[in-house]
Amino acid sequence: MEYEAYVLTVREETERFLEALGPVVPEAAVPTCEWTAADLLWHVAEVQHHWAAVVRGAHGEAVVAPERPSDPADLRTLVATAGTELATALADARPDDAAWSWHEDGGTVAWVARRQAHEALVHRVDAELTAGRAVTPPTVELAVDGVDEVLHVMLDGVPAWGTFTPDGVTVRLECSDVDAAWLLRLGRFTGTGPESGTAYDLDAAAVERIGAASVGAPDDPDAPDAPDPVEAVDPGTDPALVVRAPAWHLDLWLWGRGGPEGFEVSGPGGADLVERLRLLLADATQ
Repeated sequence: MEYEAYVLTVREETERFLEALGPVVPEAAVPTCEWTAADLLWHVAEVQHHWAAVVRGAHGEAVVAPERPSDPADLRTLVATAGTELATALADARPDDAAWSWHEDGGTVAWVARRQAHEALVHRVDAELTAGRAVTPPTVELAVDGVDEVLHVMLDGVPAWGTFTPDGVTVRLECSDVDAAWLLRLGRFTGTGPESGTAYDLDAAAVERIGAASVGAPDDPDAPDAPDPVEAVDPGTDPALVVRAPAWHLDLWLWGRGGPEGFEVSGPGGADLVERLRLLLADATQ
């Protein structure tokens, strides 16, 4: 996707988010997490304020969060202000400008724009569900990019100080409405955090995109071309699980905003492996 499309998505999805929550009382429960509507508003305001400052050159750990308003009207105003600040900061910046990131693959404004576009999209879904509305699908292009983004940013790999050990189990995710697919190699993440001293031994995954759809961070001249689906995977390797569904349905499911009902699921891994993957994503996206 083009950089400008991500910037527009941030602006439009924030507006839709606010519109969906307009008639919702602050105490209303958000069905996708243990938040109220007021908590959801505050989260989006705080996140967008944070990343607007980062795009303008601030170090992420130095950004001071705004005070949370107690008045619901003021909270909505804060979201509108933060959303405008973020969209404006992104529009004023260049994709290759440096920007702080918590992710090892980040470091540019382009990465921030993509991450915040999908952040806004997912929370707009939360807003619609909280309001009791039907969820409005995005374009197929944005949906397939959302699948790629959640898999590569939230799930893929381990920190530089950790070790990933494959356990031989593979899962293939396929979009039924666009030529895009991903191979997930499951395994264990082990290592000790250099700052906390905490020892980790967790379920993990390494992700490889094997479909031909154009997805990825915008305007990155070093990004590799998508490999041919036939050549990307060892033909002697049969995935333990194949999950096939429209891109938007996959995106919602990976984010815990929809179930796998209606998905085409095959392979010997069955329901247990579907649940293992869902738990992996739940931990990665919390």
